[in-house]
Amino acid sequence: MVRPPPSPAYLQYIDDELLRAPLLFDQLAEGTVDALRRSMAKLGAADRAATSDLLKGLNTQKARLAEIYTRTLREQADVDRVRAGAAPAMPLKPARSMRLALVEEDEVAADVELSHTIEYIKTHAEHELRELRTYVAALVGDFDVSADHNPFRPEVHAKALWTAAQALPASRGWQMHFMRQATPPLAAVLRQAYAAASSRLESMGIEPASYRTVISPGGSRRSAGVETTYTPDLYRMRDSMAAPLDEATPLRYEGQHGTADVRRESWADVARQAPNRLDRQAIELVSRLFEAIVTDERVPPDVILLISRLHGPAMRLTLRDAGVLDQQSHPLWRFIHLVTYEAEMAPDTADPERRRLLRLAQQLIDQIAAEPDQRPTIYRRAVLAVEDFLRQRLQRRLTGLATQVGVLQKLEHQALDGGDGGPDTIGGMVDLPVMDTVPADVLVEAAADPPPSGPASGVWLASLEVGTWVRLYLSGRWVHAQLLWIGERGEVWLFGDGASDTTWAVRRGALLRLHGAALAKTLTMRSLLGRAALKVQQQVAVQGAR
Repeated sequence: MVRPPPSPAYLQYIDDELLRAPLLFDQLAEGTVDALRRSMAKLGAADRAATSDLLKGLNTQKARLAEIYTRTLREQADVDRVRAGAAPAMPLKPARSMRLALVEEDEVAADVELSHTIEYIKTHAEHELRELRTYVAALVGDFDVSADHNPFRPEVHAKALWTAAQALPASRGWQMHFMRQATPPLAAVLRQAYAAASSRLESMGIEPASYRTVISPGGSRRSAGVETTYTPDLYRMRDSMAAPLDEATPLRYEGQHGTADVRRESWADVARQAPNRLDRQAIELVSRLFEAIVTDERVPPDVILLISRLHGPAMRLTLRDAGVLDQQSHPLWRFIHLVTYEAEMAPDTADPERRRLLRLAQQLIDQIAAEPDQRPTIYRRAVLAVEDFLRQRLQRRLTGLATQVGVLQKLEHQALDGGDGGPDTIGGMVDLPVMDTVPADVLVEAAADPPPSGPASGVWLASLEVGTWVRLYLSGRWVHAQLLWIGERGEVWLFGDGASDTTWAVRRGALLRLHGAALAKTLTMRSLLGRAALKVQQQVAVQGAR
């Protein structure tokens, strides 16, 4: 699909921000110099000398650092592609190769500092960011402000600052110290810059867009939805439903469109098999729940197609089993949640393993739909089949990583025992010809600050099992990763990216640091049923108010 060319006002906004970037960096450098000088009074002799060297490097390299900062902003904004009318390039996904990255505590320390800088800016410039977002949304025609189209978001400036910091003639620890001291001045100048950008756009006659709001079901706008694991009491919801075939109860309710009207007749046919009004109310509720699930925009389209085929079987199942309303505990909902969750963990539609998963789900759904006698046992068998597939998939991936796992196990023993010969430690000067699976750029100097070691982080780490999906902030980006292997002595933990074949071997201390900084957590299976039930509950409330 050909994208419309960017508006002249949008291009002018980008040019204006890039033109002001060198001045912005000069202001941030002045603020950082002041902060560093004030901090020297509290430092020891060695740290004062290092800070003095850092100040000297900052003063002599300021023009070069400003150029690096501006160039990094331009690269992240992808100006050339935008001018050509193309969408900005998405961040490159790791190539599908058997590449092993070793993540040390000092590498994680840089990610922690980067995340702290981003959050600090977002917190201190929250109002200005929110206002500017409405203006930039108007420039690109997003009048519901459904996404942040600002190419100079806090994370973009933070990454530009870190890129410039790495050009300073200082150790990694002192580069991060510069980053830490520069964060408040950066937030201050960005707050002014964001406010000034909004004023300039307003003076150009740009009318800001409005944040999307919740409109009645017949309206054109939709809410962004709510992430939840909570599900309303379905039994209580059932009692509030209008029962099909009741006198004056229409076969159509607001929210249905198109082919849904055709399906409604078959639902009525199912309802006719239930002389009990309570059963007909349950059928109506399950019908609406499925409609809400298959219109959930956050579910991948190929998964939606599979789930929609369970609509009819679920109706018949409701006649046989009142336990369908037992929320997530019923195998029907467990099957839907499991397939959806695992498909979302592997978002690449070309991934062979994802295709295998969906082919299996399709075969199971075909068998379920063909079953005339709908019982919970057939859904329970489907859940067991998917779980068995997931175990085999994990084993296939581990088999492919057998060589890397062997190398890591040897390194773990050497690191903890202080053995000689071969690599010294995982965190030290690893002999790269001996361990050619680990790229040299991940072996960095020690961080200035020790990692946090709170008890909550230790409890979290102990709760992880092989196969668990987690969300980690690594190399300046969030990733969904599956725990593949734990070293025999619990020092090295191997994770696999859900979007590629990239793996990360992370040391225990690095994981503790990530968790302590709220940059690592166990992923929880999202409740499609919960979101659907909330949506249906709102529809019923609106209809009842009329």
